[in-house]
Amino acid sequence: MIAILQARMSSTRLPGKVLAPILGRPMLSLQIERIGRARACKNLIVATSDQAEDQPIADLCAEIGVAVYRGSLNDVLDRFYRAALPHRPDRVIRLTADCPLADWTVIDRVCDAAEAGGYDYCSNTVDPTWPDGLDVEVVSFEALETAWREAESPSEREHVLPFIHRRPDRFGIGSVRNDRDLSHLRWTVDEPADLDLVRCVYEALYPADPAFTTDDILDFLDAHPELVRLNAHIERNEGLKRSDGAGNAA
Repeated sequence: MIAILQARMSSTRLPGKVLAPILGRPMLSLQIERIGRARACKNLIVATSDQAEDQPIADLCAEIGVAVYRGSLNDVLDRFYRAALPHRPDRVIRLTADCPLADWTVIDRVCDAAEAGGYDYCSNTVDPTWPDGLDVEVVSFEALETAWREAESPSEREHVLPFIHRRPDRFGIGSVRNDRDLSHLRWTVDEPADLDLVRCVYEALYPADPAFTTDDILDFLDAHPELVRLNAHIERNEGLKRSDGAGNAA
């Protein structure tokens, strides 16, 4: 099993967000630090584009010792597949670089469910119960290769795995639900307000404990409910919904 983290500089809503500074460090490096705590993510590849604007991502990966693959900017499915192809793993974990509060225990939980159920695709995103920003998708390499060969719509090429989870008649689909529905919370970074919230969380929790947990974040936000309201107006999966028209994937 390998993990592929999609990252690019050209977000339409918040350009350069993946390298935005948090506590003096690039946001991407902090997310990679959290992902690295997952049992399933010991083999991590950052998949970015081959465009000059994404050279800073490649430079950061070289600096911190993380493998990088560079491919198509807009055909993200092709980029993702080709990043995985040399390894031909049994399964691939898909993560995106707008989730700096990624939870390694959630990553491992989805991976364990994918393997236990023998699913072609397993996630906590299709039926969301975690905060937006703790997204994890796990796909078999065989199903990924099928999607790469057959997907034609711009949305399915850009967002990588909808070709699979939209076809439960063809693929075995698994869903992992949280014990408590937290889907109203937004911990991803797509807008300036999202980055403001994440910076507040890191400034409050990281200096005392770099391995702060989801429960720690929930406790902090319970004590500071005004922070939750910073980005509560932003619709979940807005980029995917718009891309069934125009696009905004990593």
